Amino acid sequence: MQVIEEQKKEVANRVDQVADFIMFTQRSFLLDLSNELNDGNVSYAQFFLLGYLAKEEYLTMTDIAKKMGHSTAAATGLVDRLEKLGYVQRLHAAEDRRKVMVQITRKGIELVKRLRDVIAKSVTSVMVDGGGDSEEKESVSSQLREFMSGS
Repeated sequence: MQVIEEQKKEVANRVDQVADFIMFTQRSFLLDLSNELNDGNVSYAQFFLLGYLAKEEYLTMTDIAKKMGHSTAAATGLVDRLEKLGYVQRLHAAEDRRKVMVQITRKGIELVKRLRDVIAKSVTSVMVDGGGDSEEKESVSSQLREFMSGS
């Protein structure tokens, strides 16, 4: 029983460390990501949807609504805009033409890759270059070392 409680505390501590790291680093790359999203005429919600689609062969409109926490109508609006920009395409299931499947296009995959690279560079900048004063740099490095070592 005591071992389980200690494991729960360790997990909670690691989760807190990750949350602190995310909160600290998000400030560092939020502006860069905003600029890149603006260049691609894509909102955060549309980018998150593209991220989901990049990991799947396709998603139905119902799947999209659930993943995004939106109504099906709102999901349709997201898909409409992304389709007009050439980032996704709609397909119909052969067995039921009413079933709409949404698939990311090559252009969409390239955008997701480019934006992930922006995020990775920003996080790397915070971790390596500090992205702030030396105290912030040491704090991030310390948190990352603790998290990676599992202590």
